[in-house]
Amino acid sequence: MNLFRLDASILPATSASAEIADIAEAEWTSAHPGGAVTRRHLGTDALSADAWALATTGGGTPEPDRTPAQREALALGATLAEELRTADAAILAVPLYNYGVSQHFKTWVDLVIAGAGPTAPLLKGTPTVLVTTLGGGYGPGTPREGWDHSTPYLERVLGDIWEADLTVIKRELTLAAVNPAMEALRDLAAEQHTRAREAAREAGRVLAKH
Repeated sequence: MNLFRLDASILPATSASAEIADIAEAEWTSAHPGGAVTRRHLGTDALSADAWALATTGGGTPEPDRTPAQREALALGATLAEELRTADAAILAVPLYNYGVSQHFKTWVDLVIAGAGPTAPLLKGTPTVLVTTLGGGYGPGTPREGWDHSTPYLERVLGDIWEADLTVIKRELTLAAVNPAMEALRDLAAEQHTRAREAAREAGRVLAKH
């Protein structure tokens, strides 16, 4: 059994998304103590920003005419795609940054697509947990309603393009504990934290059955 785990926090020591993902992973590991875990941490081991352009231009260049950099980028894209294709289960921990996904996560997605093709269902039927965390509140009626441009994108890529059997765990208000301006929201933030932890345990148990 092989679990694919991806993290995208730029603050791994205090990552809210990693904390929730760790709970789901622990459930899977408990059920599969001999299982392999393939890890990608984009926050601490970022992919080269020019790799996607090199892979894309390399893909449109006859093989004999490709530069070494293009060949390397194409090989990287193929490797990243294969990590998803061979996974029996997957957990992705992806925070919202500046109302969207981070540039290093977007680079990873683009390279996977360059390596596999734009419509390859790399996670078809694979049980997948997406943990996404947001510092503020973006739900209906909030001042920032509609400003979360990360979660819909993640669902589109993972669920619609890659066809994962997707479970989304979304925790908002992660900055309430440290932002004085959000003091009135701390009880609500604590409730969201508790619900996210419980959802992660349940999602991990579901992953463990596969």
